Amino acid sequence: MGKQAVTLIGLGPMGQAMGRAFLAEGHPLTVWNRSSGKADELVARGAVLAGGVEEALTANELVVLSLTDYEAVYAILGRAESALAGRVIVNLSSDTPERAGEAAAWVAERGGVQLTGGVRVPPSGVGQPGASTFYSGPREVFERHRATLEVLTGTDFLGEDPGRAALFYQLQMDVFWTTMLSWLHAVAVAEAHGVTAEELLPIARDAADVGQFLEFYTPRIDRGEHPGDVDRLAMGVASIGHVVRTTRDAGLDSTLPAAVHGMFERGLAAGRGADSFTSLVEVFKKKAQA
Repeated sequence: MGKQAVTLIGLGPMGQAMGRAFLAEGHPLTVWNRSSGKADELVARGAVLAGGVEEALTANELVVLSLTDYEAVYAILGRAESALAGRVIVNLSSDTPERAGEAAAWVAERGGVQLTGGVRVPPSGVGQPGASTFYSGPREVFERHRATLEVLTGTDFLGEDPGRAALFYQLQMDVFWTTMLSWLHAVAVAEAHGVTAEELLPIARDAADVGQFLEFYTPRIDRGEHPGDVDRLAMGVASIGHVVRTTRDAGLDSTLPAAVHGMFERGLAAGRGADSFTSLVEVFKKKAQA
């Protein structure tokens, strides 16, 4: 039996990488992109360029979307809603859990089914060992297409709630982007003192390796316990305050560390000074003021 045919819509860097992976494994591939020129490389490798969205959808049962967000999903699929009937839409576009659920319902109303996905690697990781993607949606549909999806990355099925894969993806991005931005801030402060990013690298790598801290604090957080036996929030306030002053002394933008300092001060105001910094999770849980 031949390899499953796939339609791929969205040919940015991630879509291009997915297309190459499918073709490398012998999957017949139909592609479509708003800018048709982006399909040239994949067509040269053997893909078929659809003449429009409806043609792309009707070409194959399995349709993979690699789009910026769900606004793009609706803008594109909305051109050919009737062609969604009988299709499995693997929606790898990024958006919120709520919008993922809404999109799954929208697809279902038109006779299709959505598998929500969150790719956990950059384009360079597609098709490489160790890469993984979160998936959620109907298990039977996922299992039926699992082998084909694993051409792209390993699969981590999180359940039938269509928003769950989007949730876990956004949780990962919450940690990732905050970490990367703090690194860029540290690079700016380092360069202001004549230290290159290369010189900072080993220190930054060690500072970002917080796995042991996560493992230590996680069970305490799940128990709702924040004892100040290892660290105290009041100590953290002083520590991040030094970062803010170091930044300002260098004449640089202190918005990021000042925001962190502000969160620590909110914890102090809530009477958490003698507790662990992890008690800030309770501060984060408070609803934003109108």
